[in-house]
Amino acid sequence: MTQAPASRRPMTLLIAAPRGFCAGVDRAIIIVEKAIEKYGAPVYVRHEIVHNKYVVDGLKAKGAIFVDELDQVPDGVPVVFSAHGVPKAVPAKAEERGLDYLDATCPLVSKVHRQAERQVDAGRHILFVGHRGHPEVIGTFGQVPEGSMTLIETVEDAEAFQPADRDNLAFLTQTTLSVDDTAAIVAVLETRFPTIAAPKGEDICYATSNRQTAVKAIAARCDALYVIGAPNSSNSLRLVEVAEREGTRARLIQRADEIDFDWLADVRTLGLTAGASAPEILVREVVDRIAERFDVTEEQIETARESIAFKLPRGLEAA
Repeated sequence: MTQAPASRRPMTLLIAAPRGFCAGVDRAIIIVEKAIEKYGAPVYVRHEIVHNKYVVDGLKAKGAIFVDELDQVPDGVPVVFSAHGVPKAVPAKAEERGLDYLDATCPLVSKVHRQAERQVDAGRHILFVGHRGHPEVIGTFGQVPEGSMTLIETVEDAEAFQPADRDNLAFLTQTTLSVDDTAAIVAVLETRFPTIAAPKGEDICYATSNRQTAVKAIAARCDALYVIGAPNSSNSLRLVEVAEREGTRARLIQRADEIDFDWLADVRTLGLTAGASAPEILVREVVDRIAERFDVTEEQIETARESIAFKLPRGLEAA
């Protein structure tokens, strides 16, 4: 038996649970895989199916081709729309061209889309709490006529907004926001506009909320915390912010090769979680890399159990 080097000091890893893949991400990946099974490669995907390079590269290897716009999809091949949702104009254009398409939009994002339509039909102007340029925001704005929605990114935006009709307002939110930040923005909106219509149920998805709660549960016990996720993943970036707000230094990494061992020089207890687009294999990769340098003790801290699963689109179940 090989003896551990004498210099290998102890490191406790507090691993948050839940972490990693959510039901919407799981469903989106399966849709692409089953589309390749059903139609044969290549299957085109408009935008990254989910925000994770490892996942995207894995699907490329199986025969998926990722493009930015529908114009880049040749005639006669199937196309999948990403989990973040797309403006209505995109499937309309696909139908116009006679393309077979599969919509991998997360059902919780689709729920926000339907609420947006209902609020506009009821004559309300929507204040949408979200991050400019995020695919989910672009997709949601694309569900309703131009000018019927205003983006609110900050408390300052909420304080500054001047409506044409203060009695016919509604608010909705992006599904991957910080629960605490969003609550602060909504509080301002509800104080300023007491008649504003709220969404039915919480727009921030269960997985985003659960992963933030799990980080809060371990942050106070950690010297530092790593979040495994992509730099363009909204829910992963929010996990870093949640940890920092709890007083713990935190960093986002995509893979084990981004671990900064100098940053861990004085760390005895390291927190670890993963955003909703990051597979468990990347968590294990990080744990294994840390275990090469430290005498690791793993402790999983579970704050919720997730059992949600979403149905696949019709025609794919049997693929």
